[in-house]
Amino acid sequence: MTTKGILGKKVGMTQVFTENGELVPVTVVEVGTNVVLQVKTVENDGYEAVQLGFDDLREVLANKPTKGHAAKAKTAPKRFIREIKDVELGDYKVGDEIKADTFETGDIVNVSGTSKGHGFQGNIKRWGQARGPMAHGSRYHRRPGSMGVIINRVFKGKLLPGRMGGNRVTIKNLEIVKADMDNNVLLIKGNVPGANKSLLTITGLTKEN
Repeated sequence: MTTKGILGKKVGMTQVFTENGELVPVTVVEVGTNVVLQVKTVENDGYEAVQLGFDDLREVLANKPTKGHAAKAKTAPKRFIREIKDVELGDYKVGDEIKADTFETGDIVNVSGTSKGHGFQGNIKRWGQARGPMAHGSRYHRRPGSMGVIINRVFKGKLLPGRMGGNRVTIKNLEIVKADMDNNVLLIKGNVPGANKSLLTITGLTKEN
């Protein structure tokens, strides 16, 4: 089986009713119109992939290489560009437009995005560790604990305070509840990574005939 994919922007969450009256929470993803900017082959690039562009970029923000790359597909420069691998290259050519109907209701997809950033956090919020006694005499409330034996270094993997969030996250096996061609949006069951207006990459497998 081959892969199909599309790029989109997270709008937010809502809820819809199924035909049997079940209430389902969904994430609304605006997919707009994706454009195939490049088809990569083993002969030219060493691997097979389709490069998609999403969300027009203002001309003043695009440099000459970006404009020239988009001009080959007869489209405007794009803000978000990603590659989809393991595709059937014969189904794509430069300049093709990909819309919400690339997926159907009931399709199972993987959604990748950048998780929300939480800044610098302590070990309790970041890792869910327990605090110390809160009595005045304790003097050890929310600190990270012992660094281990005295060997003048900290072992790798030690759970310590630091930057939390802002990581590349993929949630697998989410269901497409509806592909709305009128508004060019996908309704995906459950939640997906990232803040509103963040970029998402949605991939799934094509169904066998």
